Amino acid sequence: MTDQRPPGPATEPEPDAPSDAPGTPLAPVRQPVRAIRAGAIQSSREVRRMFDRIVPRYDLMNRVMTGGRDSVWRTMVAKRAAEGLPAAAVLDVATGTGDLAFAIRRAGAGTVVGVDFSSEMIAAAHHKAGAGDGTTSFLVGDALRLPFPDKTFDACTVSFGLRNMADYDAALAEMTRILRPGGRFFCLEMTPFRRPILGPIFRVYFDRLVPLVGGLLSGDLAAYRYLPRSVEAFPAAHEL
Repeated sequence: MTDQRPPGPATEPEPDAPSDAPGTPLAPVRQPVRAIRAGAIQSSREVRRMFDRIVPRYDLMNRVMTGGRDSVWRTMVAKRAAEGLPAAAVLDVATGTGDLAFAIRRAGAGTVVGVDFSSEMIAAAHHKAGAGDGTTSFLVGDALRLPFPDKTFDACTVSFGLRNMADYDAALAEMTRILRPGGRFFCLEMTPFRRPILGPIFRVYFDRLVPLVGGLLSGDLAAYRYLPRSVEAFPAAHEL
């Protein structure tokens, strides 16, 4: 998870142990960092179609893929994003079905906007929101071309979405662009797990069991083969 107040430094703890303690400093980006595609998914259009297909089991598979910890991580991000900003406007990029956006609103943010390039994900978020109170809204949009003017939001979040974007630099630049001076940026993401002892065990679970369970539950084996590979292809924190 990263917390950035442009132009200050960002930090990211390992995905299995998010905390309020300082994370590992990220090195400056020296050249464009683009997504590495693996398996059957070869383009942003295919990634979008894939997410459109897996909406019915998306929330359940988030629990399975993270061992149930994704809700805890989102709650932590939400509290930090809304902290001290009771009237803040917060943008949640790659919002999916809206879990983080709803958590940010519950944490006390003034208004929250969730944006995602999958129209089916946004439809699911709208369904979850119901009538609502007008403080949380959702729309279809591309993270590489966010449909908002400069300096619109007090905070910006993205969870489990950056690794699925075609150009990390462009996405991060867009999310920085829409922040007001002193704005906060938080990124919650899974990075390759390479600890000597637990790493091989995790890879068996994540690379073999998750695709099997995901394929059985969703009927889309290709999607759940792609998702673990997208984590393995994503840069480690110190490489960003």
